Amino acid sequence: MGSLLGLHRNTVVASYAELEAQGWIETHPSRGTFVRHGKTEKPKKLENGNPVLASYPAQTGFHFKRWTVLDNPFEPTQTGFRFDDGLPDPRLSHVGYLSRLLRINMKRKGNQAKLGYKHSTGSEYYKENLSNFLNLTRGLHISPRNILVTRSLELSIYLVAETVISPGDRVVVGELSYFATNMILQKAGATLITVPVDREGLDVSAIRKLCETGPFRMLYITPHHHYPTTVTLSAQRRIELLELSARYGFVILEDDYDYDFHYEGGPLLPIASADTGGMVVYVGTFGKSMAPGFRSGFIVAPPNLIDEMDKLLGIMDRQGDTLTELALGEMIADGEIHRYLKKSTYEYKQRRNHLAQLLLTRLGKHVDFDVPTGGLAIWTRWPQELSLMELQRRCARFDLQIPRYLLYQSAAYCGIRLGFGSYTTAEMTDVIHSVEQALF
Repeated sequence: MGSLLGLHRNTVVASYAELEAQGWIETHPSRGTFVRHGKTEKPKKLENGNPVLASYPAQTGFHFKRWTVLDNPFEPTQTGFRFDDGLPDPRLSHVGYLSRLLRINMKRKGNQAKLGYKHSTGSEYYKENLSNFLNLTRGLHISPRNILVTRSLELSIYLVAETVISPGDRVVVGELSYFATNMILQKAGATLITVPVDREGLDVSAIRKLCETGPFRMLYITPHHHYPTTVTLSAQRRIELLELSARYGFVILEDDYDYDFHYEGGPLLPIASADTGGMVVYVGTFGKSMAPGFRSGFIVAPPNLIDEMDKLLGIMDRQGDTLTELALGEMIADGEIHRYLKKSTYEYKQRRNHLAQLLLTRLGKHVDFDVPTGGLAIWTRWPQELSLMELQRRCARFDLQIPRYLLYQSAAYCGIRLGFGSYTTAEMTDVIHSVEQALF
C-alpha cells in the first residue's frame, strides 16, 4: 500500500491503526485487513446463572433521602400559551453576536489552554470586566476578588445558603417570596419566618420587632422589585435595614434578579452599594435579558466568604463555562452590553404598557394592579371570592396555562404574577383574550 500511494510504510501503518480504532476496518492475523460491513459485535451478557432481566429495575433496592421540600413546582403543559413569572424573550437575544464571540474565542490559540479545568471562581478576564460593569451600573466598589461566578442565580443562592446557614437557623423572608429561594433555604435546614409586604416592600418595623424578640441568621430580600409583588423597597427602609443588620448581626442576602430592567428614570442603587460592615451578600444574573445559555450567575461578597464558597463550588462545578464567560467578558469590554440593554429595555417597556392596557380595557372590572417601574412582570390583585385554581382550569380550556407557582391565594392575598417579557404585543393580546374567555 505504501508503494502504491508513494507513502512511507510507517504512515500506512499509522493510518491503518487509526481506521481500526474508528471501527472502519478489522485486522485478522495471518489473513489481512478488511473493511467492516456495518456489523458490530454485541456486548456479551453476564453469565451468572440468573435469568436475563427484561427491563431495568423499576425502583431501588435500598433506602435514600427524599427531598420533600424540593418537589418540582413546574408542570408540563400541552397548551399553546403559558404565563411565566417574568422571563425575557429568547427571540430578542443577541444570539448572532454572541455566537461569533464564541467561535472567535474557540479559535484563539491563547484560549485553548483555558478550556480545561480551571479555578472555579471564574474566568479572570470575565470577572475583571464584570466587576467594572457592576461598579459602573450599580454603584458597587468591588474588584475581581469580590466575585464568585456561577451558572445561575439559584446556584448562587444555594452556595450562600450552604455556607452561611446551619440547620435550625432562623431566616426571615417576605410573607410572599420567591418559591425557589424558600426551597433552597429550607433544604439547608433553615426555619423560615415571614414578615408582611406592603407597597414599600418588606415591613421593616416587623423586622425590628423580630430583632428585639430573638436573633435570626439571615434576611432574604429582593429590594429592586420585590418578588412577586414588584414593589420597590424605599430608600429609607434600605437605610434602616443596614442599621438593623449592623446592630443585631444578621446577614442580608440581596437578590437583584432584574436590576437591568427599569423604565421610569434611574433605579435605586442596591443595598450592597452602601454596605460598609460586610453584612450584605449580593447575588444576581449577568445576561438576564439574553437566552439562558448565555447567562451567568454571580455572588458579590468579602473575599473571605468568596474563598469558602469557592471550595464548595470547586467540587460541584470544577470546569465552569469558560467559553461563555470569555464571550460575556468581551461583550462588556466592547460596550455591546450597554447598547443591547438599551434596545431590549425599550421593547420590554412597550410590552409592559401593552399588557397594562389590556388588563385595564379587557379585565378592568375583575383585576387591580399597579404598573411597575421595571422588571418583566405585573402583580395583579383579584377579588377574594374568585378561586384562582378554578381560573387556572378554565384558562387551560382556552389554550393557556397559568402555572400554580404564579398563584397566591390566602385569607390576605388573591394575586397572580403575570410575566410579559416573553410575548410580543400580538401574542399577549391572544393570551389575555384567553383569560377573558375563561372569566366570562
